[in-house]
Amino acid sequence: MVIKMRKARKARYSGIGGQAVLEGVMMKNKDTYAVAVRKPDGEIEVTTEEFEGILPGNALKKTPFVRGTFNFIDSLVLGMKALTFSSSFYEEEGEETKTDKAMNKLFKDKTEKILMGITITFSIVMAIAIFMILPYFLSSLLNKFVRNMSLLAIIEGVMRILIFVLYIVAISAMKDIRRVYQYHGAEHKCINCIEKGRPLTVHNVMRSSKQHKRCGTSFMLFVMFVSVVLFFFIRVQNPVLRVVIRIALIPVIAGISYEIIRLAGRSNNIIVRIISAPGMWLQRLTTREPDKDMVEVAIASVEAVFDWKAYLKETFGYEVDDTWLEDVPPEDAEAEEIVAAIDSEKKEV
Repeated sequence: MVIKMRKARKARYSGIGGQAVLEGVMMKNKDTYAVAVRKPDGEIEVTTEEFEGILPGNALKKTPFVRGTFNFIDSLVLGMKALTFSSSFYEEEGEETKTDKAMNKLFKDKTEKILMGITITFSIVMAIAIFMILPYFLSSLLNKFVRNMSLLAIIEGVMRILIFVLYIVAISAMKDIRRVYQYHGAEHKCINCIEKGRPLTVHNVMRSSKQHKRCGTSFMLFVMFVSVVLFFFIRVQNPVLRVVIRIALIPVIAGISYEIIRLAGRSNNIIVRIISAPGMWLQRLTTREPDKDMVEVAIASVEAVFDWKAYLKETFGYEVDDTWLEDVPPEDAEAEEIVAAIDSEKKEV
């Protein structure tokens, strides 16, 4: 093993992001993404594809406070594609239903895309109804008792956040979701491992943090907080118009939230740590400690789209050759000394 080291540095932005899927992890780097899945036979299947999303190359996708909406839609589409791929390994064989036959006959080779579009649209509509409209109607029931509009706006915001947290708590109780949350933890651990300047080995990943400031959970919580602020200052008397405004402001809320989480992923000053803290706390519910098999899947996904050795050399100034062991034994004093040197002057996310 040959390692050329410079003075240890703080965590650095790598540009990669990901998502947990069924028994696997999706990782994306620029326009390339990979999905790694642990198949029922124990083997790891990895697929790599290009994904440019909606409006590829459009200047709007690079415009601050506008790009957030497009990136959010892209993440939904890509997430659904990755989830569809991972679930295909666990679908039970059965006869084609009448609905399937009708859909295939009507849309032919576009059936999968149509179904994906319907699913994403339904998911967005349900999210708006549950997290935006429902809190408004619940708070409006207090109109007879609370005359202060500012207080009502605060109550609506608190209800919105509570509903979101309760939703997270409820789905975390499901067995299948708990395993997805473990893969979610593996995804974060891989990114943290790399961005902390550690070689991407099972040992190093396992000892990295399972929470990350650029997590989708944190983004959604930012959406809740930003909506509270906007709805507090933007008020109209007409109830129907209030609902319309809440729906119309969703792209604005998404745009602002995206810029906040983008800043959080690239900075670690005290202000960023403070505003990121609630999302990091909530990730205690949406991430769980993975086992080594799950970490192996996450590493396979990372390595399919990201050259972490080149990144460590360019960003942290040292090389890791191919003799680096996949798993560093805790009793290996020399290896532990090297890892300790790499970790010096660093703090966990």
